Amino acid sequence: MTYQEREISKNQLEKILQTLDLDEGIRIENKSNMIFLNRSAKRYCINISIQGNEEFFYRNNVRDVLDFLNEKIEQTSTIFSY
Repeated sequence: MTYQEREISKNQLEKILQTLDLDEGIRIENKSNMIFLNRSAKRYCINISIQGNEEFFYRNNVRDVLDFLNEKIEQTSTIFSY
């Protein structure tokens, strides 16, 4: 199996989250942190990594994830789907 990732726009984020498979994820690279998103059968996991410190948050649906991320995504962020 080959690991593939592609850059996506912030506008594509909602659609990608809605169709995210259990073995897929999203990485958001900010200047101050990195955010990793993945999905289990019941909820979304948001991992925020700041200088090696990890903090995990859980949300039950795409709208809650987007609301949570709204203040966390910087204007210069780079977003990848993998």
